[in-house]
Amino acid sequence: MTLGAQIAWDDTILPFQLDKADIRGRVARVDGVLDTVLSQHTYPDPIEALVAEAVLLTAMIGQTLKLRWRLSLQIRGKGPARLIATDYYAPESDGAPARIRAYASYDAERLSLTEDPFSQIGEGYLALIIDQGQDMTPYQGVTPIAGTSLADCAEAYFAQSEQLPTRFAVAFGKSQMPGKPEHWRAGGVMVQHMPKASPHATEATGEGGLLNAADLVQGEDAENWNRANILLDTVEELELIGPSVQPTDLLVRLFNDEAPRVFDAQRIEFGCTCSEDKVRQSLSIYSARDIAHMTTEDGLVTADCQFCGAHYVLDPKTVGFEAEDGARD
Repeated sequence: MTLGAQIAWDDTILPFQLDKADIRGRVARVDGVLDTVLSQHTYPDPIEALVAEAVLLTAMIGQTLKLRWRLSLQIRGKGPARLIATDYYAPESDGAPARIRAYASYDAERLSLTEDPFSQIGEGYLALIIDQGQDMTPYQGVTPIAGTSLADCAEAYFAQSEQLPTRFAVAFGKSQMPGKPEHWRAGGVMVQHMPKASPHATEATGEGGLLNAADLVQGEDAENWNRANILLDTVEELELIGPSVQPTDLLVRLFNDEAPRVFDAQRIEFGCTCSEDKVRQSLSIYSARDIAHMTTEDGLVTADCQFCGAHYVLDPKTVGFEAEDGARD
């Protein structure tokens, strides 16, 4: 296998459909994007693992939506891992890549380097926000933290908020090729049953009284869904992460009897939308007195982007709703 062949499927999301089972899905490989996201910060290992899983889930979910602008995933908890936030920006034109960014907030004094990363979120919730752009009201769905992983939480979200049976198989971690430096890789498969009509669950069997994906399918649909899940359970971590298994080969290995059909892959890259104009806009609600309280001893107003670490330095006279006329010039 050549290095070029590896690059061909790294940082891509491959949509597919199982024609015999009325199931759609995505295979995602996140390589350079994840390295770039995590290189913006110096997170401890448990936080890096949570960010890696969140980025992978965001990539797969974002690509399933008819998205015109942004999908945000937020995981908030009362544990030492307080916040994991990701954004997926839809491609701006045909053939253009989607963009992803992410950051985390955590309490270093309470964080354990030996406990399971997911357990350090504690009680909390997962929120999915779909923002279709200017003059559109964002949609937000929320589900409690449940299960043993962020993937479990995402499955619970789709069962509760969308009533769509959804399953994720994910793997992520640091990888090292012979003669190459260590870097992050992540890979996953998402499958989702498309109902023929509005589903009606008669019983919730999930944790804490939440709906489970299996609660939403009946009859032949349930048979198809169960069969796809049994096949997905056979996937191995190295198959998910790669780099030796192409996404198309993985689909044939897992779902050959289900007649998998693939569509054009979506490229993804790291991308942040911060700018000096947006910083000025966020400060435009403050008075000159408020701006004075934000001004450093050096007589400057500074702001840092939590996603990419960009540092902005502004003249206090040029920001706020009482900015001096012509001061920006």
